[in-house]
Amino acid sequence: MTASTSTTSTPAPTSTAAGQFEAQDDLDAINRTYRDKKWSDGLPVVPPTAARVEKMLSKVARPRHDVVTTLAPGFGAATVELIAINAVLAGCDPEYMPALLAAVEAVSAPEFNLQGIQATTNPVAVWVIVNGPAISRLEVNNSYNCLGEGAWANATIGRALRLILRNIGGALPGDMDRATQGQPGKYTFCCAENQAESPWDPLHVERGFASDQNVVTVVGAEGTINMNTHSKNAEELIGVISETMIHPPSNEYCNGGEPWLVFGPEHAEVFRRAGLSKAEVKRQLWERSRMSASRMAEKDFQRTRGSRRAELGEITRDTMLPITNRPDDIWFIVAGGPGTHSIYVPCFGNSRAVSRAF
Repeated sequence: MTASTSTTSTPAPTSTAAGQFEAQDDLDAINRTYRDKKWSDGLPVVPPTAARVEKMLSKVARPRHDVVTTLAPGFGAATVELIAINAVLAGCDPEYMPALLAAVEAVSAPEFNLQGIQATTNPVAVWVIVNGPAISRLEVNNSYNCLGEGAWANATIGRALRLILRNIGGALPGDMDRATQGQPGKYTFCCAENQAESPWDPLHVERGFASDQNVVTVVGAEGTINMNTHSKNAEELIGVISETMIHPPSNEYCNGGEPWLVFGPEHAEVFRRAGLSKAEVKRQLWERSRMSASRMAEKDFQRTRGSRRAELGEITRDTMLPITNRPDDIWFIVAGGPGTHSIYVPCFGNSRAVSRAF
């Protein structure tokens, strides 16, 4: 015997109110509907019934029809209610809603360049980094496998943001989303900083927030590159990390980007013992990651000449290109568990990370 259940749906981008439809109380049938209408990301969804959406809304003070922002490239109105619907679809706990609202606000900031990120052929995904006391309260993983599976908050917060970008922003693969291959991070990409293991101020403090504030930072990330080195020497460690950052077909060298790194606690400890400040690590990485323009393909070299002439002056094949405009444009967090691994996160180039408190 089947029963009817009221299920909400994501409307056309021009609407600011969610539609409702009656659906059979059959999970397989509901998932088939969401697949057919391209409202899901290819994974099973939690049916966003009216009752489930109300639970999401109960955790925020803003009215349900408030427009938080509009999201490129379709410029759909991201209301509190529509964000809640996608949070249910992704499997979020209601307590995640404030962080999700802040992440949606952050991706719409002009410097993040959501239009470029959503419509590019590059495999760029939105990485969400959580800082502050909420890390423990929401149980956002910042240790073992923090960029992998296994943590409900990491998986569903990242997934909810992707569904929002798809269902409200209109970035459907092969339509407005023109990613040539994409990447797994476009399903979900979220972690917290391992603040307790860091020798430096945490990311949100570096970016101007109080230590007791809860903050999300969004990054236009093109993937992850593992750096497995057993070095216990800070200078040597910076050298091999810098070598990893250098690669000729790079958006960052072409545009003057904003590369990110995730230092494992063991590598962060090497820097701590050497007495290196965060600013000094950035400076050394910036100096040692310069790349000769001669390594670029001809068309990429010409693109770089056009995009960075104002910054660097006339660029020749002998020019040593800095990966960013200045050392402070290199960012990093400490995250993960024990092990001799850190992660390089090459980024989109034409995007800058944005942080918002929640």
